[in-house]
Amino acid sequence: MAAIGGVSAGATVGTGVLYGALAALAVTLVLVWRERQSMRHPEWDQQRLLRLFIRASVERLLLLVVSLYVGLALLGLAPLPVLSGLMLAQFGWLAAMRRR
Repeated sequence: MAAIGGVSAGATVGTGVLYGALAALAVTLVLVWRERQSMRHPEWDQQRLLRLFIRASVERLLLLVVSLYVGLALLGLAPLPVLSGLMLAQFGWLAAMRRR
């Protein structure tokens, strides 16, 4: 989608879409990392797993806020392409999960 946006609307749109997709990838990697961490420790009780779940949620939220701040405020990317890339990447992950 970033290449299509870059060709049709310009390099700034393509860069914004790519940045949004990379932000979604980073947030998803944190989730996968914490999930694998919990799978390596079957001895953990439900309370510890709940704390890990809450911690992973907060980490993902903070990572998303920081990455959006960097992209929108510091790099000066256009908001619509960044959020579109983020949304499309998240829908892509949902579609991949549904196929399994």
